Amino acid sequence: MAYNDAYDLPIAVKLLVAGGFGVGKTTFVGAVSEIEPLTTEEVITEASAGVDSLDGVASKTTTTVAFDFGRISLSPSLVLYLFGTPGQNRFWFMWDELSTGALGAVVLADTRRLEACFDAVDFFERRGTKFVVAVNEFDGAFHYEPEEVRAALELKPHVPVTLCDARDPRSATSVLVCLVQYLLAASMTTS
Repeated sequence: MAYNDAYDLPIAVKLLVAGGFGVGKTTFVGAVSEIEPLTTEEVITEASAGVDSLDGVASKTTTTVAFDFGRISLSPSLVLYLFGTPGQNRFWFMWDELSTGALGAVVLADTRRLEACFDAVDFFERRGTKFVVAVNEFDGAFHYEPEEVRAALELKPHVPVTLCDARDPRSATSVLVCLVQYLLAASMTTS
């Protein structure tokens, strides 16, 4: 990657961090962001009972109601702007807006509730947006190999699947590096 020669500025890339409710999107963005991340976390109230399912995430007390925002410089010439999507179906209208201009996405998956990421995978496949699947390895969850997750999600062979700990900045950064490498490789095959 090179600087934007016109202004000697780094290249900025917009990426989404998506997935189902409670898979770790806010945690992921917060772990890698070099700035204080912007979050729209709100306390889960009784008003959402019956609307938002807490199956598998019963201890969750907050939820993203719009988006999360963070920034990470992978190099002096490449800056990633990260937008974490809300996970509940009632906030999915935000996904169309957030995905405008995004070059790619990370779909976070929780193997305890793998079905929670099906909608995100379908969304990006329908739009033709390149994405990687990052299995957030929660404490106490059964360990699955990336190829087992690929088969369960019926992903195409070219879609990268990687393991991560969304709480760990190094692990989350490696997911972003994987996505950028995938985007670069894909752009070279289409040019």
